[in-house]
Amino acid sequence: MSQEVRVRFAPSPTGPLHIGGVRTALYNYLLAKKLGGKMLLRIEDTDQNRFVAGAEQYIIDSLQWLGIKIDEGVGVGGPHEPYRQSERSAIYQEHAQILLDAGKAYYAFDTSEELDAMRATFESQGSAFQYNAVTRTRLKNSLTLSEEEVKAKIEAGEPYVIRLKVPAKEEIRFKDLIRDWVHVHSSTIDDKVLMKSDGLPTYHLANVVDDHLMNISHVIRGEEWLPSAPLHVMLYRAFGWENTMPQFAHLPLLLKPEGNGKLSKRDAEMGGFPIFPLEWTNPEGIKSIGFREEGYLKEALINFLAFLGWNPGTEQEIFSLEELTQAFSLERINKSGAKFDINKAKWYNEQYLRQQTDEALAAQYLTEFESDKAVKIVHLFKERVTFPQQIVSEANALFIAPTSYDQAVIASKWNDDAKKAITAFKEALPALENFVADEIKHTLSAELEKLGIKMGKVMQALRVAVTGAGAGPDLMLLMEIIGKDAVIQRLDTALTTL
Repeated sequence: MSQEVRVRFAPSPTGPLHIGGVRTALYNYLLAKKLGGKMLLRIEDTDQNRFVAGAEQYIIDSLQWLGIKIDEGVGVGGPHEPYRQSERSAIYQEHAQILLDAGKAYYAFDTSEELDAMRATFESQGSAFQYNAVTRTRLKNSLTLSEEEVKAKIEAGEPYVIRLKVPAKEEIRFKDLIRDWVHVHSSTIDDKVLMKSDGLPTYHLANVVDDHLMNISHVIRGEEWLPSAPLHVMLYRAFGWENTMPQFAHLPLLLKPEGNGKLSKRDAEMGGFPIFPLEWTNPEGIKSIGFREEGYLKEALINFLAFLGWNPGTEQEIFSLEELTQAFSLERINKSGAKFDINKAKWYNEQYLRQQTDEALAAQYLTEFESDKAVKIVHLFKERVTFPQQIVSEANALFIAPTSYDQAVIASKWNDDAKKAITAFKEALPALENFVADEIKHTLSAELEKLGIKMGKVMQALRVAVTGAGAGPDLMLLMEIIGKDAVIQRLDTALTTL
């Protein structure tokens, strides 16, 4: 392709960034990096009624945390500034005027009450109202009013919108890179509002004008925009930009975990899992959990999201961001929706957690412990947890002597042999100078050999005596970390209370 690949992520700052939006940003990023192009961040904030303070910065922070690097746009700058649509009003007005002058758009002065009345009339006749080639001739607009009347209304400050004049009989077709050819007849499209009565553009006008002026080569966005795509194609035609129109790719929906319907914030709340990359506090002070704060590693989240709708065509499941970039292609994105399986996200987190070195995890999460001890703790629990903070809670629990004991183990394993063996082991420990896992095991073996008792007969009882639990990580290393005095104390307590 001779044209430079330029993609854009264009969220609205109406709240926290939904995980579906993160996936859209990721796919845009992967395509741009794969093809040596650029990724833009544009903020589509023309709907001032839905604007939420802090949402724009949240979007920027989320992308930065995930490593989705923006080449141009809000927070970075670039040759097409400004990148906030609220700061581009003059550009949209200029382009709306181009369409008005060319007879491709028109002023409409209908009030909401008048449109409601027209809608009610149609419904009473058993049909749905559309503002289109058929009905526009019966409504209050610059196609039915004289030039003088239109001018007088505008000068008098009467509210109006600017609508696209959709041709009555035109075939619209375009090739979607995921869904192949899309065919729509213009008679199914109404005369959409391009400029609202507040002087701000609708999404339709603003995104087409911006994508053209910013030389966007690919528009990769959610499936919910597919019904609007024919209208956007018509706008490109109306401006005479059809030959430089970007290629479209409409991504499949993210579905509820059970697969029926679009994933929502309510589904996440009911399922107890995050739906936003970072924790979010809304203007009312209500917090929503974030993947980062819940303990998901960014690499795991990226890998998980990449597979929600795309697959590499191989058995490989673990991909770094660089590997994803090399493997990614729009052709391998599925048309059908992708189930949001949070258990798969947890699985990815476990894989990436285990890839990290004990030293790195200890330095990051167990700073309150001596470094040698912290590394041993990580080694003990890393293979047994899903989230890093679980290592922290396990570490803290290590140094709290048990106050209750696994009764099933006590009933089946706490017998005379176990008591004899644990007593002998406890009495041998004070003489053990080097209290490390290998030496502890050697001491236990020696005492058991003297008594003629097999290790398998007493290990579960010994574990219960030390930890209160019937199962857990390497008991010898665990005792090393707890320390000799604490282990002796715990064994003594168990022997005197059980």
